[in-house]
Amino acid sequence: MGRIVAMALGTVAAAFVLFNFILPMVTVLFKVALVIGVIALVVFIAVRVISGSPSR
Repeated sequence: MGRIVAMALGTVAAAFVLFNFILPMVTVLFKVALVIGVIALVVFIAVRVISGSPSR
């Protein structure tokens, strides 16, 4: 009986950690990666346009 109660409490604790710590961290990391990717794309396009234009 004690093992079943411990397993149920462990499952509840694991779900708590997953939904309150792991998933928010993953979404924040995804947002940061998305912002860095957009900035890199803008810089790439700017360099491509500037280098492609004739200087004379």
